[in-house]
Amino acid sequence: MAERILVVDDQRTNAEMVAGLLRNLGYDVQISLDGAGALERVRAAPPDLLLSDIIMPVMDGYELCRRLRADPATALLPVILITSADAHTERIKGIEAGADDFLTKPVNWPELFGRVKRLLKVKALQDEIKTLNAQLEERVRDQVSQLQRLGRLKRFFSRQVAEAIVAGGEDSLKPHRTEITAVFLDLRGFTAFTDRADPDEVLELLRSYHAALGRTVDEYGGTLEHFAGDGMMIFFNDPFPVDRPAERAVRMAIALQLDFRPIAEAWERLGHQVGLGIGISQGDATLGVIGFEQRWEYAAIGNVPNLAARLCGQAGAGEIVLDAQTEQDVAHLAETESVGPLKLRGFQHPVAAFRLKALKA
Repeated sequence: MAERILVVDDQRTNAEMVAGLLRNLGYDVQISLDGAGALERVRAAPPDLLLSDIIMPVMDGYELCRRLRADPATALLPVILITSADAHTERIKGIEAGADDFLTKPVNWPELFGRVKRLLKVKALQDEIKTLNAQLEERVRDQVSQLQRLGRLKRFFSRQVAEAIVAGGEDSLKPHRTEITAVFLDLRGFTAFTDRADPDEVLELLRSYHAALGRTVDEYGGTLEHFAGDGMMIFFNDPFPVDRPAERAVRMAIALQLDFRPIAEAWERLGHQVGLGIGISQGDATLGVIGFEQRWEYAAIGNVPNLAARLCGQAGAGEIVLDAQTEQDVAHLAETESVGPLKLRGFQHPVAAFRLKALKA
């Protein structure tokens, strides 16, 4: 598409001559016979360059240039001023008015054409930068919007689920089946604690418990399914797949026990005995969003999360109990001992179970 040039001169003959020469070079050239008309043309269809005589009635070239520079929409529009008056004096005035270039009459046409070509290149670069800036601003707005949306979603979903919604939309959380490692944790002695403790103390324990454990769950990339009172369900490998989910789950469980130890010791000094029990299981589960219009949760459904909860019930304070599949996957790095087979509620046959003793050196 040809660059657009607006030629401004109150002498029609001069304007037509300049316009004709520029059209022969392939430019799209329009003419205005006064400054006020030029401003109207610029506002209606901004040109890529303006070439104006200085000496004109009502609005001279200086005033036209000042008006253009005062408007943010045309502040960078290339302007060449032409005059037959004293070159030195007029050049200073032209620079002060904001002109980009200056020529004296009689015009040296090759020089004019060269300066027009140079300024049009500058204008093209300016337009490219403006386009890139606009694209960058749009990306920044999108990213800020996503961060704001992610921040709101994190109030209701775990970080992984919130990021999955932002990245892939709610369709990414449609019901599906995949292999996960489920971790269930529960406080030992919590019921007795709530019977004896003041309500403010109960909430203080839960706040410190949730805060300390929440940081660790996030650090290991676990998806927090839900927490209800002192119970928490976390799973690995969904909605984003992770490497060695069983190993991550075991390492996280050990870290959780370490994180909870100072909390338990602090309450023990006040006469309260509380501890953390953890159960871990692995296998296929159905995952997806469940609930109703006003309340949704991203949940894992099936034997795997149920087994993790039942194994947690068998774990004493400070203990971690694994199912057979998890134990097999971490046998290279963990020392375990058999505590099964266990007869667990909801499971027809006894379940092999293992107590995690320590990580191998």
